[in-house]
Amino acid sequence: MDVRPGGRSAAAPAALSPADEMRGARRDRRHQLLRSRTFLAGAAVVAFWVLGAAFGELVAPHDPLAADPRNALAAPSFDHWFGTDKLGRDSFVRVMEGGRALLVLAPAAALLATVLGTALGLVTGFLRGVVDDVLSRAFEALLALPVVVFGSTLLVALGSSRAAIVVAVGIPLAPIVARSVRAAVLSERELEYVDAARTRTESTAYIMVREILPNVRGVVLVEFVVRVAYAVFAIATLGFIGIGVQPPTPDWGRQIFEHYSLLGGGLLGVWAVAFPVVAIASLVTGISLIVDAVAEVIDRPS
Repeated sequence: MDVRPGGRSAAAPAALSPADEMRGARRDRRHQLLRSRTFLAGAAVVAFWVLGAAFGELVAPHDPLAADPRNALAAPSFDHWFGTDKLGRDSFVRVMEGGRALLVLAPAAALLATVLGTALGLVTGFLRGVVDDVLSRAFEALLALPVVVFGSTLLVALGSSRAAIVVAVGIPLAPIVARSVRAAVLSERELEYVDAARTRTESTAYIMVREILPNVRGVVLVEFVVRVAYAVFAIATLGFIGIGVQPPTPDWGRQIFEHYSLLGGGLLGVWAVAFPVVAIASLVTGISLIVDAVAEVIDRPS
């Protein structure tokens, strides 16, 4: 018993349970993240494009599909902030809405890659042996193909529906996630808590999902955010080569594709290309800043 000055006694503070300690650690990491200038800068950039995709047409109320050939390829002005494209359509609202499909498809493809990759990484890292050898060779075969090459081949076969784009981009990204998760699982499987679970005769599925997976979730989270940036580039590239999001839906990659040939004529059409390029670059940069901040917080000792 703790005796305080003045003769009063006070009980020692109760020890925190493991669940309380885990919740406290998560809360501390959230606070660290929200104090990170890198994270806040990246989140601001991503939020700008998310809000632009959702509400851009309210700021510049032009119909993104309304053509005005007499005003084609106009320079930025008070009426058309980003100028117009070769059909006279308002480039600002098309750039804002052009991110709408991308901001849905890229996270969906990254989620598919993360779910598949995490499952495969858990299996190969924990089971090892023949399963690891066979799946690792399959990973290497997929990794030998660039994402865009694999995706374009699949889209030619399946068609350019949104579901097909998610599958075509998500599947080739999955082995990259699997390789990172496998490396983390290889370290975790040798620790005492895994041996304790084996001693309790827990099933293999239980050990992988309930014991190991919570301890590699930091790796999984970072991989997901990184793959979103990869998916943005891949989907924009598929749009650029004409097999991504199909018209009349505005799309950054297709906007660049439609006006790229005009760049040889000096400033003619430069605005129709420059703003989608800046949009893609800034969105990927914002996501990269978020990745750096999240990785720094996760790697920092608790």
